Amino acid sequence: MTDVVTNTVPSLRDEAAAAAATAAAASGAEVRELAEVPDLTAVALLFESIWQPEPGSQPVNAELLKAMVAAGNYVAGAFDGPRLLGACFGFFGRPAKGGLHSHIAGVLPAGLGRGLGFALKLHQRAWALHQDVPVISWTFDPLVRRNAHFNVTKLGARPAQYLPDFYGPMHDSINGSGDTDRIMVAWELASQPVRAAALGEPARFDAVALRARGASTALEVGPDGGPVTGSADGPLVLVAVPPDIEALRRVDPGRGRSWRVALREVLGGLMAGGAEVVGFDRAGFYVVVREKP
Repeated sequence: MTDVVTNTVPSLRDEAAAAAATAAAASGAEVRELAEVPDLTAVALLFESIWQPEPGSQPVNAELLKAMVAAGNYVAGAFDGPRLLGACFGFFGRPAKGGLHSHIAGVLPAGLGRGLGFALKLHQRAWALHQDVPVISWTFDPLVRRNAHFNVTKLGARPAQYLPDFYGPMHDSINGSGDTDRIMVAWELASQPVRAAALGEPARFDAVALRARGASTALEVGPDGGPVTGSADGPLVLVAVPPDIEALRRVDPGRGRSWRVALREVLGGLMAGGAEVVGFDRAGFYVVVREKP
């Protein structure tokens, strides 16, 4: 048994490092760990530029990031030449180094569409495996379609908990002024779905095909753009999110809030009852299994 572990772990680390290098090369960026104050200041400014919080409410500052790094935690950035286009940081949770919580990751608009987010996360995965960390967790807004697809499909992360109003009021340009519901995901770094996703071969689902096979639709987008609830019966359930919740919050805050309430009741209720989110269809549906085969 000892020989199997000894022989397997280095190969997984090498595989993860190679996948991270491939993703970085495909994005055209250099992804590296950051530890010096000028770089950490740039990270703090980058996050502030993305989230645009109220004055005096930075997502994070350089002093905290420096302390994080000094304590052995993770801060990395994606650079195009000298320009920082994306960054990610996380810290260890209990038990000691039993898991890494990835607190913030973001990419500037100028870097979108290049795969920088994927490159950053694969760099983080390779780093964590070299620290003997088996799982990375983080939260995301379950109403943001592109983030759900990125986290659940492209990365192969597993939604573990639905957390109503997890952070409380945040008052920034992305979260608005409403409740900050989140899904906590667990990224099992050595699992086969995650290994496949890191190699560019994630599991994919087709909502149309699943409906044809009898999947029920518990939540979908109505003609007016609002949420319409349906049946959650059967072993396989589809749960929709709107195409662009961030724009909806700006132009129609009331409808944005109605989506928050509906998703909390439907998806949150399913997860609280033991159902498992197994995928996310690119058209905007969570794929939920109520009864395991």
